[in-house]
Amino acid sequence: MTGPYDDIISLPHHTSEKHPRMGREERAAQFSPFAALTGYEDVIAETARMTEEKPVLSDDEKASLDLILSSLSADDAISLEYFSKDPVKSGGALLSVCSKVAKLDWEKRQIVLSDGLRIPVDDVISIRRLCVSP
Repeated sequence: MTGPYDDIISLPHHTSEKHPRMGREERAAQFSPFAALTGYEDVIAETARMTEEKPVLSDDEKASLDLILSSLSADDAISLEYFSKDPVKSGGALLSVCSKVAKLDWEKRQIVLSDGLRIPVDDVISIRRLCVSP
């Protein structure tokens, strides 16, 4: 059997005098995968992330919220649903929290909870007082 490489097949492997032989790990690293588009997966994930639109409350719902808000005081335990605007995309998310009211800041129109969370009154969707046993 004769082939096109018969003249070189039995020659010794070339060894460079200038460069030392590369180890297996270094040689394997040449062929390891790489990310040609750095950050592309993050962009795709951000695009796929869903947001919600802020619910529009009816006049009756607004009046009911105003009544509850006006009767709140510090140390009231409440369950609150509010809209949190997304910092990156349009829309946001509906979040729920159960906590005690630390302060009602009417000047800034915020409800300050005992854990320090500040919720704008205009973002409140629903609120109810919780009964806490003494």
